Amino acid sequence: MAGTGADLITPLISSQPSDQPELILTVDDRPGFESFSDHCSSNGTKSDHTQPESDNPFEFLGSAGFSVPGTPTVDPFRNNTPKIDGFYEWFKILVCVPIAAIRLVLFGLCLLVGYLATKFALQGWKDKQNPMPKWRCRVMWVTRICSRCILFSFGYHWIKRRGRPASRETAPIVVSNHVSYVEPIFFFYELFPTIVASESHDSLPFVGTIIRAMQKKASCERYPRVLLFPEGTTTNGRVIISFQLGAFIPGYPIQPVVVRYPHIHFDQSWGHISLGRLMFRMFTQFHNFMEVEYLPVISPLENKKENAVHFAKRTSHAIATALNVVQTSHSYGDLMLLTRASQSKQEKPSSYMVEMARVESSFHLSTLEAVDFLDTFLSMNPDPSGCVKIHDFFRVLRLKPCYLSEKIFGFIDVDKSGRVTFKQFLFGSAHVMKQPLFRQACELAFAECDSDGDLYISEQELGDSIRPVIPDLNEDEIQEMFNLFDTDKDGRVSKDDFSNCLRRHPLLIALFSPSLLHNA
Repeated sequence: MAGTGADLITPLISSQPSDQPELILTVDDRPGFESFSDHCSSNGTKSDHTQPESDNPFEFLGSAGFSVPGTPTVDPFRNNTPKIDGFYEWFKILVCVPIAAIRLVLFGLCLLVGYLATKFALQGWKDKQNPMPKWRCRVMWVTRICSRCILFSFGYHWIKRRGRPASRETAPIVVSNHVSYVEPIFFFYELFPTIVASESHDSLPFVGTIIRAMQKKASCERYPRVLLFPEGTTTNGRVIISFQLGAFIPGYPIQPVVVRYPHIHFDQSWGHISLGRLMFRMFTQFHNFMEVEYLPVISPLENKKENAVHFAKRTSHAIATALNVVQTSHSYGDLMLLTRASQSKQEKPSSYMVEMARVESSFHLSTLEAVDFLDTFLSMNPDPSGCVKIHDFFRVLRLKPCYLSEKIFGFIDVDKSGRVTFKQFLFGSAHVMKQPLFRQACELAFAECDSDGDLYISEQELGDSIRPVIPDLNEDEIQEMFNLFDTDKDGRVSKDDFSNCLRRHPLLIALFSPSLLHNA
C-alpha cells in the first residue's frame, strides 16, 4: 500500500519451529477445568523449570511474540482547508455574504417544503411490507425537486455526469464513495433509491427524513434500487477505506459510482470538520464543483462461488482505480479513535489511528474494545508524540518496577526505545487476548487465587498471589491492585470481575504465570 510502512499481512507469530519446548501445564482435578496440555504440544519433551527464562512473559500462553506494522502516513479523514486562509478566500466570503443570505433562505424554504411533502407522503402509510403506492411516490417528486434546489443553494449550480445509471433490473444495488453529506441528497434526486447510510446521517435535517422514507429492498423488482456507502463514513476523497460487506453478501450485480469534488481553495469533504463550518463555507463560494461518474456494472463471478470479501475487494479496487487513489484498511473505527484522541486534546490525534479493519480481521477485536484500550492508554499521559514512558505504564496498571514488570513493558516496546505507542500497546494487548490459552488461563488464575474456594478473591488472597512476582508490595499498593480488579466496586472480586479486568488489561495475566506454572 502506498505511503505505509510494514504491512499487517506480515505474520504476527513466526512460522518457524521453535527450539524451545512448549510448557505443559496441569492442574488439579477440580471440576470445570481442563489441562493446558490438551491445547499445547511438547514436541516430545517435558517442561523443565531449570531452563533459562524467556524474555517473553506470555510464552506460557503459547505466544511467540508479535510485530507491529508501520503507521500509514495518510489521514483519510483530514479536511485540507479547515480554516479560512488567504486574501482571496476572505475577500470571496465578504462578497458572498449577501448571496449566502439568499441561499440560506432558499435552503430553509426547500427544507420546509420537502419535509412537509415527505411527511404527507408517509402519513397514514402502515403497509411497510409492500412498495410505496404510486400516488405517494408522485408526492415524493416534490421532495426530489426540493433536493435539487437544496444542492443549488449550496452552490452546486450544475453537476457534471459521466456514464449512465444502469437499470434497476441490471444492477439492483448501487455503491458509491462517501465524501460529504451532499451525496445522499444528490442520489435521492437522481435515482430515488433506498438509501443505506451510517447512523450519523439519520439525525441530519432533511437527509435523515429522506433516508427514513426509503425502504431497504433489493431482491424484489417492485422496490427502488438500493444505494449504499460501503465505507460506512465520510472521508476526504483522497483514499478509499475498507468496505463493509453488507452490499456484497446478497450476491446481486452492483453498479459502482464515483463522486469527485474538484477544488482549489475549499475542500468540500466532511472530514474532521464541524457540519456548521462546512455549510458556511459552501454558502460562501461562488460555485462548488461536483462530478458523478457511473462505472460499469460489476457482477459476481459465475465460474466460481465468489464470497462477499472478494466481491467487495473487486468493487473497491474499481472505485479506487477510477479515482486514482490508494486503498487503506482504515474504517469507521479509526474515526472513533481519532475523535476520542482529539477530545482528549492530543497534539497528533491522527497518530492514534491503527487501520481498524485489519485489526478486526487479525485479532477479532471490536471497535469498542479498541476505544477502551485507547482510554487506558490516554490515562497513561502520552507525550506530544503519542508515546508513553515506563513509569506511567506502571502507574496505570498498578505495577512496581521489578523484573517481571519490566518484561511486560519490554514485550510491547517492540523497537526497544523505552517508550510505547498506542499501536504497540493495542497490538500487544490484542495479541495476548488472542492466544488460545488466554481465556483458560484467566479461569485457572482465578481458581489459584481463590484459595478458600468461596468463589471470591479477597484483598489478602490477591496479595498472596502477586507478591511472588512483585516483591515488596505494601498494603496500599495491594489495595490499589485489588481496586483495579474489583470492577463493580463491591469490596470483593468475583470471577466476572476478575475476567473483565483481564480483558480490559490482558497484559496483567503475566502476574499469575508463576502460580499457573507451579503445577506444570
